[in-house]
Amino acid sequence: MAFSASQRKQHIMELQTYLHAIALMDSDIPAIVPDGVYSQETAAAVKAFQRKYGLPQTGAADPATWNSIVSVYRKYLTAAPVAYAAFPSAAYVAHKGEHGQLIYIIQAMLMDISRRYDNAPRVDVCGDYDDATAVAVKRFQQWCGVPQSGDVDSGTWNLLVSCCEHISHTGPK
Repeated sequence: MAFSASQRKQHIMELQTYLHAIALMDSDIPAIVPDGVYSQETAAAVKAFQRKYGLPQTGAADPATWNSIVSVYRKYLTAAPVAYAAFPSAAYVAHKGEHGQLIYIIQAMLMDISRRYDNAPRVDVCGDYDDATAVAVKRFQQWCGVPQSGDVDSGTWNLLVSCCEHISHTGPK
Protein backbone atom coordinates (compact mmCIF):
# COMPACT_ATOMS: atom_id res chain seq x y z
CA MET A 1 0.00 0.00 0.00
CA ALA A 2 1.42 3.37 -0.99
CA PHE A 3 1.51 6.15 1.56
CA SER A 4 1.35 9.86 0.92
CA ALA A 5 4.37 11.95 1.92
CA SER A 6 2.40 13.23 4.91
CA GLN A 7 1.47 9.71 6.05
CA ARG A 8 5.06 8.52 5.61
CA LYS A 9 6.32 11.42 7.73
CA GLN A 10 3.72 10.57 10.42
CA HIS A 11 4.84 6.93 10.50
CA ILE A 12 8.49 7.93 10.77
CA MET A 13 7.64 10.41 13.53
CA GLU A 14 5.79 7.68 15.43
CA LEU A 15 8.76 5.31 15.08
CA GLN A 16 11.15 8.04 16.23
CA THR A 17 8.91 8.88 19.18
CA TYR A 18 8.95 5.26 20.34
CA LEU A 19 12.71 5.04 19.89
CA HIS A 20 13.22 8.31 21.74
CA ALA A 21 11.22 7.03 24.72
CA ILE A 22 13.07 3.69 24.65
CA ALA A 23 16.42 5.53 24.56
CA LEU A 24 15.43 7.41 27.73
CA MET A 25 15.17 4.05 29.49
CA ASP A 26 17.98 2.18 27.71
CA SER A 27 21.37 3.79 27.13
CA ASP A 28 22.22 1.18 24.47
CA ILE A 29 19.77 2.90 22.12
CA PRO A 30 20.97 6.29 20.82
CA ALA A 31 18.61 9.17 21.53
CA ILE A 32 17.07 10.78 18.47
CA VAL A 33 14.84 13.78 18.09
CA PRO A 34 11.54 12.92 16.40
CA ASP A 35 11.35 15.01 13.23
CA GLY A 36 9.65 12.75 10.68
CA VAL A 37 12.82 12.31 8.59
CA TYR A 38 14.35 8.82 8.32
CA SER A 39 17.92 10.08 8.71
CA GLN A 40 21.19 8.27 9.36
CA GLU A 41 20.59 8.89 13.09
CA THR A 42 17.20 7.18 12.87
CA ALA A 43 18.70 4.23 10.98
CA ALA A 44 21.48 3.99 13.60
CA ALA A 45 18.92 3.95 16.43
CA VAL A 46 16.91 1.26 14.64
CA LYS A 47 20.09 -0.78 14.06
CA ALA A 48 21.07 -0.45 17.74
CA PHE A 49 17.58 -1.58 18.73
CA GLN A 50 17.80 -4.53 16.34
CA ARG A 51 21.21 -5.50 17.75
CA LYS A 52 19.95 -5.29 21.35
CA TYR A 53 16.82 -7.34 20.66
CA GLY A 54 18.33 -10.01 18.40
CA LEU A 55 16.86 -8.84 15.10
CA PRO A 56 18.69 -8.64 11.76
CA GLN A 57 20.69 -5.39 11.87
CA THR A 58 19.43 -3.67 8.73
CA GLY A 59 18.61 -0.22 10.08
CA ALA A 60 15.21 -0.53 8.39
CA ALA A 61 11.98 -0.69 10.35
CA ASP A 62 10.55 -3.85 8.82
CA PRO A 63 7.38 -5.36 10.36
CA ALA A 64 9.31 -7.53 12.87
CA THR A 65 11.37 -4.54 14.00
CA TRP A 66 8.31 -2.28 14.17
CA ASN A 67 6.37 -4.80 16.27
CA SER A 68 9.33 -5.30 18.60
CA ILE A 69 9.80 -1.54 19.05
CA VAL A 70 6.12 -1.10 19.86
CA SER A 71 6.21 -4.04 22.28
CA VAL A 72 9.28 -2.73 24.13
CA TYR A 73 7.79 0.78 24.24
CA ARG A 74 4.53 -0.54 25.74
CA LYS A 75 6.43 -2.62 28.32
CA TYR A 76 8.24 0.50 29.52
CA LEU A 77 4.94 2.36 29.80
CA THR A 78 3.37 -0.36 31.93
CA ALA A 79 6.43 -1.27 34.00
CA ALA A 80 6.73 -0.63 37.71
CA PRO A 81 7.69 2.97 38.49
CA VAL A 82 11.37 3.78 38.40
CA ALA A 83 12.72 5.16 41.67
CA TYR A 84 13.83 8.77 41.43
CA ALA A 85 16.70 9.87 43.66
CA ALA A 86 15.87 13.54 44.10
CA PHE A 87 18.07 14.27 47.10
CA PRO A 88 21.64 14.85 45.85
CA SER A 89 23.73 13.26 48.62
CA ALA A 90 23.91 12.51 52.33
CA ALA A 91 26.07 15.60 52.82
CA TYR A 92 23.73 18.00 50.98
CA VAL A 93 21.52 20.43 52.88
CA ALA A 94 18.64 22.34 51.27
CA HIS A 95 17.99 25.70 52.87
CA LYS A 96 16.13 28.99 52.61
CA GLY A 97 16.91 30.95 49.46
CA GLU A 98 17.33 27.92 47.20
CA HIS A 99 15.02 27.15 44.32
CA GLY A 100 14.48 24.35 41.88
CA GLN A 101 13.13 20.85 41.42
CA LEU A 102 14.20 19.52 44.80
CA ILE A 103 12.43 22.38 46.55
CA TYR A 104 9.22 21.65 44.60
CA ILE A 105 9.38 18.08 45.85
CA ILE A 106 10.02 19.14 49.46
CA GLN A 107 7.12 21.57 49.28
CA ALA A 108 4.85 18.94 47.70
CA MET A 109 5.63 16.57 50.58
CA LEU A 110 4.97 19.32 53.12
CA MET A 111 1.67 20.10 51.36
CA ASP A 112 0.75 16.40 51.47
CA ILE A 113 1.45 16.34 55.21
CA SER A 114 -0.60 19.50 55.76
CA ARG A 115 -3.59 17.91 54.04
CA ARG A 116 -3.39 15.01 56.47
CA TYR A 117 -2.69 16.96 59.67
CA ASP A 118 -4.62 20.12 60.58
CA ASN A 119 -1.77 21.57 62.65
CA ALA A 120 0.76 21.27 59.82
CA PRO A 121 1.45 24.59 58.13
CA ARG A 122 0.48 24.80 54.46
CA VAL A 123 3.06 25.95 51.95
CA ASP A 124 2.83 27.04 48.36
CA VAL A 125 4.45 24.60 45.96
CA CYS A 126 6.44 27.20 44.06
CA GLY A 127 10.00 25.87 43.98
CA ASP A 128 11.38 28.70 46.12
CA TYR A 129 12.61 27.81 49.62
CA ASP A 130 10.91 30.75 51.29
CA ASP A 131 10.08 31.68 54.89
CA ALA A 132 6.85 29.64 54.87
CA THR A 133 8.74 26.56 53.72
CA ALA A 134 11.36 27.01 56.45
CA VAL A 135 8.61 27.39 59.07
CA ALA A 136 6.87 24.22 57.84
CA VAL A 137 10.17 22.32 57.88
CA LYS A 138 10.90 23.50 61.44
CA ARG A 139 7.43 22.38 62.55
CA PHE A 140 7.93 18.99 60.95
CA GLN A 141 11.38 18.66 62.55
CA GLN A 142 9.85 19.50 65.93
CA TRP A 143 7.29 16.69 65.55
CA CYS A 144 10.09 14.26 64.63
CA GLY A 145 12.35 15.24 67.53
CA VAL A 146 15.24 16.43 65.40
CA PRO A 147 17.01 19.81 65.60
CA GLN A 148 14.75 22.54 64.24
CA SER A 149 17.05 24.18 61.73
CA GLY A 150 14.46 24.79 59.03
CA ASP A 151 16.92 23.20 56.60
CA VAL A 152 16.39 19.83 54.93
CA ASP A 153 19.35 17.51 55.40
CA SER A 154 19.27 13.81 54.51
CA GLY A 155 17.76 12.92 57.89
CA THR A 156 14.87 15.37 57.51
CA TRP A 157 14.47 14.28 53.88
CA ASN A 158 14.20 10.63 54.92
CA LEU A 159 11.63 11.50 57.58
CA LEU A 160 9.59 13.52 55.07
CA VAL A 161 9.64 10.67 52.56
CA SER A 162 8.70 8.12 55.21
CA CYS A 163 5.89 10.30 56.48
CA CYS A 164 4.49 10.76 52.97
CA GLU A 165 4.78 7.04 52.24
CA HIS A 166 2.91 6.34 55.48
CA ILE A 167 0.22 8.82 54.47
CA SER A 168 -0.15 7.21 51.05
CA HIS A 169 -0.57 3.77 52.68
CA THR A 170 -3.09 4.91 55.28
CA GLY A 171 -5.11 7.02 52.88
CA PRO A 172 -6.45 10.56 53.15
CA LYS A 173 -7.77 11.98 56.39
